[in-house]
Amino acid sequence: MTRKPRAHTSRLHVALAAGVVLTMIAGDALGQDTTRRRRRTEDAKPIELTPAQVADLTKLANSRKLSVDDLVAAAKTYLPSGRHDDYVLFSSGGQSGQVFAIGVPSMRLLRSISVFTPESWQGYGFAGDNDAVRERLKINGKPVEWGDTHHPALSESGGEYDGQFLFIGDKANARLGVIDLRDWETKQIVKNPLTVSDHGAAFVTPNTDYVIEGGQYATVLGYGYATPEDYKKSYRGMVTMWKFDRAKGRIDESQSFALELPPYWQDLADAGKLASDGFFFVNSFNTEMATGGIESGKPPFEAGASQRDTDYLHIVDWKKAEKVFKDGKAKKINGFSVITMDTSAAEGILYFAPEPKSPHGVDVTPNGQYMVVAGKLDPHVTVYSIEKVKKAIADKKFSGKDDYGIPILDFDAVKEAQVELGLGPLHTQFDDKGYAYTSLFLDSAVARWSLGGEYDSKNADEPWKLVQKTPVQYNIGHLCAAEGDTVSPDGNYLISMSKWSVDRFLTTGPLLPQNFQLLDITSPGTTMPVIFDAPIGVGEPHYCQMIKADKLKSWDIYPEIGWNPHTQALDPHSPQKGKEGVVRDGSTVTVNMTAIRSHFTPEHVMLEEGDHVTWRITSTEQTKDATHGFCIGGYNINLSLEPGEFAEFEFTADKPGTYPFYCTEFCSALHLEMMGYLHIKPKAAPKADASDTKPATTASAK
Repeated sequence: MTRKPRAHTSRLHVALAAGVVLTMIAGDALGQDTTRRRRRTEDAKPIELTPAQVADLTKLANSRKLSVDDLVAAAKTYLPSGRHDDYVLFSSGGQSGQVFAIGVPSMRLLRSISVFTPESWQGYGFAGDNDAVRERLKINGKPVEWGDTHHPALSESGGEYDGQFLFIGDKANARLGVIDLRDWETKQIVKNPLTVSDHGAAFVTPNTDYVIEGGQYATVLGYGYATPEDYKKSYRGMVTMWKFDRAKGRIDESQSFALELPPYWQDLADAGKLASDGFFFVNSFNTEMATGGIESGKPPFEAGASQRDTDYLHIVDWKKAEKVFKDGKAKKINGFSVITMDTSAAEGILYFAPEPKSPHGVDVTPNGQYMVVAGKLDPHVTVYSIEKVKKAIADKKFSGKDDYGIPILDFDAVKEAQVELGLGPLHTQFDDKGYAYTSLFLDSAVARWSLGGEYDSKNADEPWKLVQKTPVQYNIGHLCAAEGDTVSPDGNYLISMSKWSVDRFLTTGPLLPQNFQLLDITSPGTTMPVIFDAPIGVGEPHYCQMIKADKLKSWDIYPEIGWNPHTQALDPHSPQKGKEGVVRDGSTVTVNMTAIRSHFTPEHVMLEEGDHVTWRITSTEQTKDATHGFCIGGYNINLSLEPGEFAEFEFTADKPGTYPFYCTEFCSALHLEMMGYLHIKPKAAPKADASDTKPATTASAK
């Protein structure tokens, strides 16, 4: 797909647009809050353009070949220095293993949050051999210092984003990360003990009681072994319910459990809310249970797993599952509690409903009444009613059972509507005006369509109908609307996570960035223009969520001098001013250090070869943005020290020498002078024995 040439724009049109554009910049382009904070500037006031200003802007627009639409798009997204974005977009970072935070509407990258991959600017994973982060990044005792992040999920209260925590899954290694949004740092990583890899994480229940990790490729649970010939008998799918302790800000693995599922390939999930609270829903594909084997002349997975017209939407009553787990009816697999399929069937926990073939998303409407499923190989989205699902379960309206005894709900009994949208529908988001938005991968477009039910009164269109499409560049995967996964979405903005960028940016070699395109969805009666292109040149992002910026209550500095980010508390071991120094107990050494502009105390640390060292540093800064770094070259030690932060690392002084250490963050005019020396004295060579000093006897002397 290529962009059509722009129609000729007259100087008059540009001139007329100029006044509109500057007024929008000065005022309220999208109904945004005009009291946004500014640095060193006052809130903009309405202005009147002089003829000379209009002429200058017209000349500039024409010289740069900008259309009226271009000028309007610029006005909608441009933020002067010091003015803050209305929203923050938290995006998965794909193979980077991280999470990206992006401001909306400016689309400025605000931060990359380290999760599964060491990152030197943040000192993440570079603080000594037994650093807490490095220990988190081990699986079965071996370092796994990369991840494939897919689905971030913001914590919720009552179905609303509360801005407290962020969860992110690692598809490659079946891990889940917990990020505290007070300081935007990863606090915990848990490894699923049942499987190697999982796609469907993370999704939260409406009050973040649980974080849901959906499955992906069936395997032998608990790292077991079976051949492809034993697929149906021995392979299994699963979905995990990680219990979240909000007070501690941690996953409680002891109160977490999983559900054993048939060896279909489970995919993405979404938790019910309001009308559907207590349920969650999971897609699946490869209900054919294809085993592949292209190397043996068998149909490849892409053909074998796409033969049937439908797959199964998994409908899970998680409140019943929780009770079954608490009643002790789960079994242990590799030390983890699992509710078997037999128990799920007997207790009424799990039901299936036919869904469009090869689906890749299930999305619950804000009121919780409907579940929307898009099948990649079906041009429709299918809408299910939770009321009809509950009634079908109560009335036992089943069309049969699958091979594992799970009841299959009658499709017509649970379906509310089907809406034809286009080719390759994938994922759906919602606005505040009764519309849904679905990504169309093959059409490279976003489809806007009208919801029915109680949403009839919110929109002016006939229910369950396609309203319009907007082309995007290109091959859109996920999409994200402002607060679009909550009980009260905002509308205003939508992000197209376009997988290809082709001709959008300068060529960067054969590996091109993906493209986050910002769409304006404020006016249902008009088009949904693309108003910004943002290249994402680090990994392949998959999914994102967009939260109101004012919901985030991030710290400017840590609450107390000596704060430990790992425990989120004042650390009793943190060195304080006047208490610095080196403490030796035999070959065990503790270094107590403080950092403040522009020196470390102490500046010389004397060690001996073989010493085991515990090094503790407190940043005594109390000024916002006054960050220090600390590194020791040759020992793989690198820290980031935010104001008030305490850090600790250990290492063995096994390499004698004189090592400069210094602040890696440009912190002041005397930044280069903020350094010191680590001196590691070699062990004394053992005295030679007298017998060793006798001259050797040569053969000729004999």
